[in-house]
Amino acid sequence: MNPTIKREGIDALWDDEIVPTLMRYIQIPNQSPLFDPDWEKNGHMARAAELARQWVESQNLSGTRTKLHSAEGRTPLLLIEVDGSGDETILMYGHLDKQPAMIGWEKGLGPWTPVLRDGKLYGRGAADDGYAVFAAVAAIQAVQSQKLDHPRIVVLIECSEESGSIDLPYYIELLASEIGAPDLVICLDSGSGDYDRLWSTTSLRGGVVGNLTVEVLTEGVHSGDASGIVPSSFRVLRTLLDRLEDAATGEILPEWLHVEIPEGRLEEVRATASVLGQSVYTHFPFVDGMKPVTDDPVELLLNRTWKPRLAYTGQAGLPDLVQGGNVLRPSTSLKLSLRLPPPLNGEKAREGIRNLLESDPPYGAKVTFVAEKGGTGWEAPPPEPWLLESMERASQAFFGKSVCFTGEGGSIPFMGMLGERFPSAQFLITGVLGPNSNAHGPNEFLHIQTGKNVTASVAQVVADFQARK
Repeated sequence: MNPTIKREGIDALWDDEIVPTLMRYIQIPNQSPLFDPDWEKNGHMARAAELARQWVESQNLSGTRTKLHSAEGRTPLLLIEVDGSGDETILMYGHLDKQPAMIGWEKGLGPWTPVLRDGKLYGRGAADDGYAVFAAVAAIQAVQSQKLDHPRIVVLIECSEESGSIDLPYYIELLASEIGAPDLVICLDSGSGDYDRLWSTTSLRGGVVGNLTVEVLTEGVHSGDASGIVPSSFRVLRTLLDRLEDAATGEILPEWLHVEIPEGRLEEVRATASVLGQSVYTHFPFVDGMKPVTDDPVELLLNRTWKPRLAYTGQAGLPDLVQGGNVLRPSTSLKLSLRLPPPLNGEKAREGIRNLLESDPPYGAKVTFVAEKGGTGWEAPPPEPWLLESMERASQAFFGKSVCFTGEGGSIPFMGMLGERFPSAQFLITGVLGPNSNAHGPNEFLHIQTGKNVTASVAQVVADFQARK
């Protein structure tokens, strides 16, 4: 018979140690390097990584070696190796770096101010993805405390994921012998459609993030003098965006940015839509009278997981409303965040977008597109029967409902790296980012009970992995 994980110890560890430590972690403004160029000088990332290292070592896991790697000029990486029986390896993954503070937090809440309210822990980074290292260690501890066998386990916690995992390839090469060849990868940096079941992510979109700038003058001039003679940089920029996106529908226009969606993924989306229904969109904080792109949950899920879509996430050159005088400005810049279908090659897409936007500029304006980060998405290989059975068993035991499978609209660069490097590995990609948890935005929270349930589910999969033969 397969072993059965008991959750009492997991719940107690979360209440007594994990939540208090996460509250300390939230207070550290360790923004990812893309958002804090002085991250190394500021020292916040080192503090966060050291906090995690000390907590891990305090747990006294049997057969464990913990090392915090800090290569010069690179973000730290925490590597935890846990001895096990047999010659197989499970690799667990998470990250500690955070997105920027963002504006719009409710009164009493803030990015670096931990607040416990209604079973949720508010603050930047706890759900994305500070909880991961604690959940991984707690899951291993649960298996060991019940004297259940487990294979060798490697836990890898990076600190540049929100910047496109810029330092991770270096560490993967440096630590190749310690990492080994994983047979099962458990990633704790994904989302969930609700808080009622275990969710397994089957695909992740790729992306291209970059800055599009249009320059028309060397300095600003009186708008009354120049309008009608000098084309507005904003209008030129808007014209360029019409090459990429249909403004009326949000559809991405170039065919080469689309892929044919596999029938199996279409069936998966239909099944997920039947579970979630209108909650696919009703959890978003729409203003009064606002509606989603469509009210068809299937179409919305496809838009979110397998179709390219564009968001505008930053700007430069536009003064605020108070400082906006009668001046025709010399330039306008927008930050574009284009999500790509999972199989689409990110590098080719980036170059294609640059050529699309920079070629033949209207009126001869100076147009530049500078990509900041991006990459190819990822699609999971078919799960083996034992893994399907284990996920279902865990979901029923710790959530009370069947496991559900879905694609995610975001990206985890590590998955693409691993999928290419270890094509025979099995994957469980899951997480705690459910409705309204608002990762990257204001009022981000960690749903604590889901954190406990995910931890217990991971422990069950680890135990079942060893017992599957």
